[in-house]
Amino acid sequence: MAQRYVRVQTTEGKIYYGLLKLNREVQVLDAPPWLQGQPTELILEVDSYHLLAPCAPSKIVAVGKNYANHAAEMGTPVPEEPLLFMKPSTTVIPTDRPILYPPQSERVDYEGELAVVIGNRCVDCSPEEAANKIWGYTIANDVTARDLQRRDGQWTRAKGFDSFCPLGPWIVREINPGARLQTFLNDDREPRQSALISDMVFTPEILVSHISQIMTLMPGDVILTGTPEGIGPMQVGDRVRVELEGIGSLDNPVIARFGATP
Repeated sequence: MAQRYVRVQTTEGKIYYGLLKLNREVQVLDAPPWLQGQPTELILEVDSYHLLAPCAPSKIVAVGKNYANHAAEMGTPVPEEPLLFMKPSTTVIPTDRPILYPPQSERVDYEGELAVVIGNRCVDCSPEEAANKIWGYTIANDVTARDLQRRDGQWTRAKGFDSFCPLGPWIVREINPGARLQTFLNDDREPRQSALISDMVFTPEILVSHISQIMTLMPGDVILTGTPEGIGPMQVGDRVRVELEGIGSLDNPVIARFGATP
């Protein structure tokens, strides 16, 4: 099994990066792993911590319509170049933390995605250089208030609510380009989304290179690489699970934000 890099908070409130062992103990690192963090002698027992999102990005840059079949289900052509938008860092939550259904929306959708974590400062990089700037991979759910997206004509509000970027549960260094991404709702055995990440229009290296021509990417920043077809609504009381071969699963319940009555 690939090494799993986590970010955790202890019962005393201390936050650490670490390596997750098979027995769920965490070997603490002395710095974030993309900043050459090294293992220490501190071991956290299973009941002494809880998982946080595996990084704390300064920014989250997301890509729209990066699977041809998703562009088709949205009734639009595939973009000629990556279609970018941003999500604030306050959207990030870890696995098992609830997605908050906002009262402003009547339709909130799941969007399972592969997420890329940047390891080194990246500016004006070629795709070949960008490949060396990618430190690892995790899972994301680009939660979207679909009705607000259509109403506003731009995506900031629809994508930017608190809790609208579940991320995790951990980071791995490598992923099979043919890995399958799937999204499940509640106890359904059939996935709502299922695609190979190799079906992307623009590969992670091209995305990172393209974004680096616009803005500097910093260590720990996150790129959401787009979602395949099969997006659909979640309701209060649902639980959504995004699985990605070679990483694991990201699982979040949906609850009402204060005043929400969807």
